[in-house]
Amino acid sequence: MQLLLIWMLNALALLAVGNLVPGIHLDGYGDAMIAALLLGLVNAFIRPLFVLLTLPATVLTLGLFIFVINGLLFWFTGSILRGFVVDGFWYGLAGAILYSVFSWGLTSAAAQLMRKS
Repeated sequence: MQLLLIWMLNALALLAVGNLVPGIHLDGYGDAMIAALLLGLVNAFIRPLFVLLTLPATVLTLGLFIFVINGLLFWFTGSILRGFVVDGFWYGLAGAILYSVFSWGLTSAAAQLMRKS
């Protein structure tokens, strides 16, 4: 049940990003749900491999290269889904940052509400 709630909140965060960043387009909430699921899978399986392969660049940039990896993976996800479009790398970078912030905020708020009840 908790996983479903987090998935729905991530889809809401993705919709918010689509409304705020002009280069990110979502067709609707259903497409946001699919995109959130695919983003979760990409972050779970592909991102650790990229982080490991680019470890020297990440160390040299004091961890800032992680933002590049997140932006590229966000852009990649937008390129393989039909209802979720990211126009370029810089939009992907901005979208990944905002998506992380919104997702963290929503899941933290939901966790606080679940603890109180």
